[in-house]
Amino acid sequence: MSMGEGQAPALTEAELKLVQTLVYQECGMYFDERRASFLQDRVIRRLKECGVDSFYSYYRLLLSQPGKKELAQLVENLTVNETSFFRNKAQLDLFQHEVLPGLIERQRERRDYNLRIWSAGCSTGQEPYTLAMLVADALSYSTVRSPEPSVPALPKPPVPVPWRLEILASDISYSVLRAAQEGSYAEHQMSAVDYSFRLRYFDKVGARYAVKQSVKELVHFDFHNLKTEYLPQRNDIIFCRNVMMYFDEAEQRRLVEKFHRCLNPQGYLFVGHAESLLGLSDKFQMLHRNAGTAYQRVEVSQ
Repeated sequence: MSMGEGQAPALTEAELKLVQTLVYQECGMYFDERRASFLQDRVIRRLKECGVDSFYSYYRLLLSQPGKKELAQLVENLTVNETSFFRNKAQLDLFQHEVLPGLIERQRERRDYNLRIWSAGCSTGQEPYTLAMLVADALSYSTVRSPEPSVPALPKPPVPVPWRLEILASDISYSVLRAAQEGSYAEHQMSAVDYSFRLRYFDKVGARYAVKQSVKELVHFDFHNLKTEYLPQRNDIIFCRNVMMYFDEAEQRRLVEKFHRCLNPQGYLFVGHAESLLGLSDKFQMLHRNAGTAYQRVEVSQ
């Protein structure tokens, strides 16, 4: 493809195939025929942005060492960073009322007061901050019911002593990670956050809501490409919602296998509402309550 004066650029089938393959090798995202026009639109947008006059020049740039940055930029443009606080309420109810109390009880019996959650594909941060608020609430409630001997801490932290909560939040897009780290949200982004949560976990700064520093300290943001093997280990719970839909079946199988390895025994995996592990793995069993779904790691007895 080359772009003449006033010509509407279009990629040939072969050119599209080259980009598809490159993106797949880079991050596992697969663009089939149904999403070919979306891929074409994004490639042309980046091509113009780089001031390149032909697909061939752009493709050569992507393959080059200096072009690594542009490839990352293209991949970032291919993800739809749609997110919100308290997204998929039925699933979060299952997390809050069934998964968390059971996990907290198990940890308490072991005298292990550490909880580790990974939010994979965290976008602009609403998911990991939602999880931080829900876990902080659950731990406070649990501690009131069965207090642990501890030294009172002042000011009161969101997570009661002796518990330690670590939430790792990762994404393939640097720009959304920067926004997530900032943790500042406009009124329209806060529509699902009720008054009590706003009061306890946010500071009102002008017209915006800033996540309190003590809550931000529970979440660690980092760049991760799910295609790689270097992924966070020893998680009690993994949330990876609306990410697998970008992958083909082979890549989905590999990803589920990785998640299995990244989870502690009896750990939980939450995927998107329209996503399923059905036919992908027999290493998880499904939990289903009131339209909310999660998957628990199956432990094979020796």
